[in-house]
Amino acid sequence: MEKKFFHHALRILKDVCIGCSHCMRVCPTEALRVFDGKAELIEDRCIDCGECFRVCPVHAIIIEQDDFSKIFDYKHRVALVPSVLMGQFPDEISDSEIYSVLQDVGFTWVYEVEHGASILQRTQLDYAKDEIANKPVISSFCPAIVRLIQVKFPSLVDNIMLLRPPLDISAIYCRKVLMDEGAKEEEIGIFYVTPCAAKIAAVKAPVGEGHSRINGVINMDFIYNRIYKGIKHKNKEKVVLPKQGHLNSVEIQWSLTNGEANHAKGRSLAIDEVHNVIEFLEKLESDEIAEIDFLELRACDESCAGGVLTTANRFLTVERLRNRAKRAGAKAMDEVSESSKVIADYEDYLKRHIRLSVEIKPRSMYKLDEDMAKAMRKMQRARKVMCYLPGIDCGLCGAPSCQALAEDIVQKKGSISQCVFVQKMMEKTKTLDTDHAFRIMERVWGQDKFIKNCKKKGADHESF
Repeated sequence: MEKKFFHHALRILKDVCIGCSHCMRVCPTEALRVFDGKAELIEDRCIDCGECFRVCPVHAIIIEQDDFSKIFDYKHRVALVPSVLMGQFPDEISDSEIYSVLQDVGFTWVYEVEHGASILQRTQLDYAKDEIANKPVISSFCPAIVRLIQVKFPSLVDNIMLLRPPLDISAIYCRKVLMDEGAKEEEIGIFYVTPCAAKIAAVKAPVGEGHSRINGVINMDFIYNRIYKGIKHKNKEKVVLPKQGHLNSVEIQWSLTNGEANHAKGRSLAIDEVHNVIEFLEKLESDEIAEIDFLELRACDESCAGGVLTTANRFLTVERLRNRAKRAGAKAMDEVSESSKVIADYEDYLKRHIRLSVEIKPRSMYKLDEDMAKAMRKMQRARKVMCYLPGIDCGLCGAPSCQALAEDIVQKKGSISQCVFVQKMMEKTKTLDTDHAFRIMERVWGQDKFIKNCKKKGADHESF
C-alpha cells in the first residue's frame, strides 16, 4: 500500500459539501478539485494551512481534534498553551484566571509554550553563524510553511532551520521535569492547545523526527469556550492561582509577526499570510532576491493570532499581546524572566535535543512520475494540452486552473472535454453532442446544480 505523504487534520464532510468551489479557488497548493458536486482533496499537495476551512460557507470542512476525555488517561496532565490563547480574552480577564480554569477542567500543569523561545533564540544565533547553513535560513516555526516548501519549493528545503520550535522544546522540558520528580513516562500526558490545523498535523506526523513528544491536541476554539464559561461561573475571590512564571516581552510576542525576525542577526524579513509567502519564495527561488540572512515565514495573516482555530479578531489579539508585553516590561533576552531561569537550569539538556533528528526531505507536488524519463514525457504532454486550454483559470472544469487540469489529464485523472471552451469547439465541429457535454458537466458539478433551487444563497428562500 502506498504510504501517505502527510497526516491531515482537515476533513471534508461530503454530505454537507455543496461543491461551491470556494475552497478550490483559495487553496495555495491547488490541492482541491470538484467531482460529482463535492470537493475532493489531493492529499500529497495539502499543507493543512486551513484556507479552505476559512472560506467554506456551509462548514463542510472540519478540523480534527483528540477527545478531551483522553487527558484523564494520564496521572500528570500538562496543558501546553500558546500566548495567543491569552490574547483571545479581554484585558479584564487575567492570565491567572485562565490558568486556574484550565486546572479546574482537569490539567495538573499549565505551561506556555513560548517559555522555550529563550533557549531557541540563543541557539538560533549560533545556527545562523554556522558557515554550513544555507542562506537565507528559513525558520521552522510554522509547520504549514515547512510543508509548503516541501511540496511547492523543494529546492529551498535545505534552507529550513533544523531546530525545533518552542512548542517541542517546552514539551521536552515538561516531560523531563516531571520524570525528574519521579513520574513515569507513561503517566505523563502532554496536550497542546492549537490555534491552527497545521500544528495538529505536525504533532500527528512530525516533519524532521520520528515521533512527537506531545500526546494530543485540543482545538483552541473548543478550549476557549470551556475557559470562558468557567470564568463566568467562578467566584474570583476563590480563584486558586497556580504557580506560573511569567513570560518576558520577547517571549510573549514570539508567535506574532516579527517575533523571530526582530531578534535575528543580519538582514532578516518577516512575511505572513500564505499567498504573500508564496509570492516571496517564488522570487527567492528564481534569484530575484538575494543577500538575506534570515526569513520568518508564517502561513496566517498576523501569524498565530490569525490562526483558523482562534476566536477573537486577530488585530485585537495582537493589540492585547503587545499590551501584555509592555506590562511585562521591555527586557533583553539576557534579562530572563523567573520562568526562563527555571527552564535555563535544563538548557544543556534541551540544547542536546533541540536539533531535528531526521533530515527534512522535499516532496514535490509537481512530480508527474517517479521515473524521470516518464515524468519528462508527461510534462511535454501537459504543455501540448495547454495549447488547447483557454488559460483563464475559470474553474468550471472542476480544477483550480488550466495548468492543474492539464496535469490531471496527463495523470489520467481528468479529461480535456471537462473544459467548457473545448466542449464548445467540439460541439461546433460535431465531435461532441450536447447531451454528452451536459453529462460531463454533471459528472463534475453533480446533477443538483442543474435543477432550480430557491434555497441557495442569494435566492428567494435563502437557507444558509
